[in-house]
Amino acid sequence: MKIAHIGVTGNVGRRIADEALRRGHSVTGIARDTTKIEARPNLTLKSGDAGDPDSLAQLIAKHDVVISSVAFRLAVPHKLIEAVRKSGVKRYVIVGGASSLEVEPGGKRVIDMPAFKERPEWLQNEARGGVEFLDILCSVSDLDWTFLSPAALITDGERTGKFRLGQNSLVKGDDGKSWISYEDYAVFAR
Repeated sequence: MKIAHIGVTGNVGRRIADEALRRGHSVTGIARDTTKIEARPNLTLKSGDAGDPDSLAQLIAKHDVVISSVAFRLAVPHKLIEAVRKSGVKRYVIVGGASSLEVEPGGKRVIDMPAFKERPEWLQNEARGGVEFLDILCSVSDLDWTFLSPAALITDGERTGKFRLGQNSLVKGDDGKSWISYEDYAVFAR
């Protein structure tokens, strides 16, 4: 498969690229600063601006799927969606965030919980951006999109290949904790 990956230099982005390459896919890694990652066989790096739909569309055209792992506080959802549309690629996978996941019946989400309001301002901004992106995607019907939300905590760890799947609700382990390693998230995201 030919994968165009916007945001390839971040924590999640690097792991998704590694997993895709491990599985024999070809990846075009796109980032503002590609010096943060090394090119290697089947990984081509391209400098690109997620805020410029026309030039981004040229970089992602002729791929089978587009993956976006751009931080929500840096992303403009309409511009990314426009770039995917202009490229002609129909499959779009967005690295989501847990803030949009339901934690109580009736649709109460992680971002609506009182404890969330105690989080640092930058994290609240990132979370609001993720919820906004998902809300916008819900009205998109001309792309085959997936907004893939991780557990509440995503962190360094090992690649076990074991994780729980959910729909729109926050997933927790038997210990009541909600976390996943970047490496296992990449296994599923690929």
